[in-house]
Amino acid sequence: MLAVIEGFSVVWLVILVGWFVGRRKVLGDNAQLVLSRLSFFVASPALLVETLSRAELQTVFAAPLLVAAAGAVITGGSYLLIVRFWLKRKLAESLVSAMSSSTANAANLGIPIAAYVLGDAALIAPVLVFQLAFYTPCYLMLLDSITSGRRATPGRVLLQIVRNPMIIGTAVGLVLASTGWALPNLIAEPLHLVAGAAIPAILIAFGMSLGTTKPLSAADGRRPDILLSTGFKLILHPLVAFLLGHFALGMSGAALFAVVVAAALPTAQNVYVTSQRYQVGLAVAKDTVLLTTVLAIPAMFGVAFLLG
Repeated sequence: MLAVIEGFSVVWLVILVGWFVGRRKVLGDNAQLVLSRLSFFVASPALLVETLSRAELQTVFAAPLLVAAAGAVITGGSYLLIVRFWLKRKLAESLVSAMSSSTANAANLGIPIAAYVLGDAALIAPVLVFQLAFYTPCYLMLLDSITSGRRATPGRVLLQIVRNPMIIGTAVGLVLASTGWALPNLIAEPLHLVAGAAIPAILIAFGMSLGTTKPLSAADGRRPDILLSTGFKLILHPLVAFLLGHFALGMSGAALFAVVVAAALPTAQNVYVTSQRYQVGLAVAKDTVLLTTVLAIPAMFGVAFLLG
């Protein structure tokens, strides 16, 4: 339990550094974007290659992948039914809201949480693989079809998947782990240096993003949607993960803790990017990202306390 608290404290302190740097404009106006892009396109893929190449795949991709998939689908599907038929929202907006309630920030916050709290960055890989290769593309295909009136082609969706740097880094790491191949030192050492930039860049950029907007504006008219989405993401999603992992799959100890913490991660920021792209569900996506981001660390502390 003390080790978990220490891990969360390390993450939160670096986030606070980012918040302070952002408030003081020490790095300029575009620093958050630059740090985020550095992490997403360069450092995090390198970190995934390095960590997954050493992972035991049968441990990482058995029960954890099933919990990640089923937990997201159950949480998002339940929210979709409620917001569509109870709150009477349009289908496109309901889909974006369902994404907000069930898509975890596995890259920007999941990687450092896995590294410093769970002790192994590879433990976030099942969530990354499921969301990037399957879950998010399914939503994008539906939204593309609904908003444009034309069916998204499988080729375009597949191209979007394989061009994602996180998927590329994950795929390379999995190939190395499954084959037992090792990168030559000439490649492994620079890769290690670049990978080392991932977590500090992620957390500092993450901290800089906090406090920039005020959520729950009455003018948006979506307070019930936002509060419900936030509750689903931080309470229902980890609860579903616990029930599936413990009772359906017999998981316990560190393995169960890992899948529940992964489910308690805040809403992924790319949900807001998706809402901007299709111009639907903007208020719900923006405010759910913000609220879950602020409340996620306390929520995960609660998970650690309950399962510790």
